[in-house]
Amino acid sequence: MTQRQYFGTDGIRGTVGQPPITPDFVLRLAHAVGRVLRRTEERPTVLIGKDTRISGYMLESALESGFNSAGVDVVLLGPLPTPGVAYLTRAQRASLGVVISASHNAYPDNGIKFFSAQGTKLPDAWELDVEAALAELPVWVESAGLGKARRLDDAAGRYIEFCKSTFPQDLTLRGVKIVVDAAHGAAYQVAPKVFHELGAEVLSIGCSPDGVNINHQVGATHPDALVRAVRANHADFGVALDGDADRLQIVDSAGRLYNGDELLYLMAMDRMGRDEHVPGVVGTLMTNMAVEVALQAKGVKFVRAKVGDRYVLEELVRHQWVLGGEGSGHLLALDRHTTGDGLISALQVLQACVRSASTLPQLLEDVSLYPQVLLNVRLAVGQDWKSNRLLAEATQAVEQELEGHGRVLIRASGTEPLLRVMVEARDALQASACAQRLADAARAG
Repeated sequence: MTQRQYFGTDGIRGTVGQPPITPDFVLRLAHAVGRVLRRTEERPTVLIGKDTRISGYMLESALESGFNSAGVDVVLLGPLPTPGVAYLTRAQRASLGVVISASHNAYPDNGIKFFSAQGTKLPDAWELDVEAALAELPVWVESAGLGKARRLDDAAGRYIEFCKSTFPQDLTLRGVKIVVDAAHGAAYQVAPKVFHELGAEVLSIGCSPDGVNINHQVGATHPDALVRAVRANHADFGVALDGDADRLQIVDSAGRLYNGDELLYLMAMDRMGRDEHVPGVVGTLMTNMAVEVALQAKGVKFVRAKVGDRYVLEELVRHQWVLGGEGSGHLLALDRHTTGDGLISALQVLQACVRSASTLPQLLEDVSLYPQVLLNVRLAVGQDWKSNRLLAEATQAVEQELEGHGRVLIRASGTEPLLRVMVEARDALQASACAQRLADAARAG
């Protein structure tokens, strides 16, 4: 087996009740994972956390049964951010961490993702081993060898303390008013407490989950609610997380929204301002070119990974760097945590503002994002866009026109029959016109 059948770029995800997100498959999945774990460990222990979707109860029970049937002990964490599960897996010396979440998706979806004993994403080879085990008949352990399950009642409290430990001891958020939007998701209890216990005055929205309202008109993917709340309450900052709290958007007192590209640059500059060495930063193919130009002007190398935080992590490990991220708000600071963490990233940004007594616009005065235009072109079934001569010629012409002051990125969607055409230029009208030319060429070919 060389291609993954079930695993995508971030675990297994889909609509609940439709394969593979069904109780019977999830039970089989846990059993298969348990068998893989037992190849190297006689009595493994896995931690299971979840977000606030109503389907989490059902999938949690299926996972628990599947693991126990393979002779694996289970520790149930309850609702907890994805990075919280990663942290506790490492802190508890567990064999594996499991998260039940579909991240920023709406409540009808759910998914399963895994963390290694070190709190990191697992490699493709491990996922292939699991898929091979799924294809085999189950082998139930004898009754005396069945796994047990227990709850870790203070999981949220332990993770709160970990988040706070990444904020400098000599600083406080006292006197800072923050609106926290947890997207009615996994951080609904944790996020307000983290900022409050560091001294901030906290106002909460998106912190009342009911099982079906996760990510609905709130959170990092719908920041309008946060912008309105910051303005209405005259807050200093707004912090928006997504459903599993690994993604971040920040709003300043003027209601201006800052994306992951800008925050990544700020984190790098803050470290350099404290005389820390920042040899390089990893972004993705979609990272705004202005960030790349600004970093290089400061002598910081910049590398682009494929879209997806797991690919950013792979490049960071390869180069032995610590800072990376995506415009969507997945930010990695590997000297603070092993995975992307919306809360810890927010604290990195806030400590930069507090220490320097500066606003976000002041800290970001050296970078002004280029206008980015993204158009989707529907592809016919089996259409080979790479052999489109008109598109190739148009792409070459646009790249010559931009002359190093912009970028063209054309890629197929990984989930839909769409061709994504992106043009970035210093002039918004030029970016729009060039993108339209490319989209027209793609359709004509």
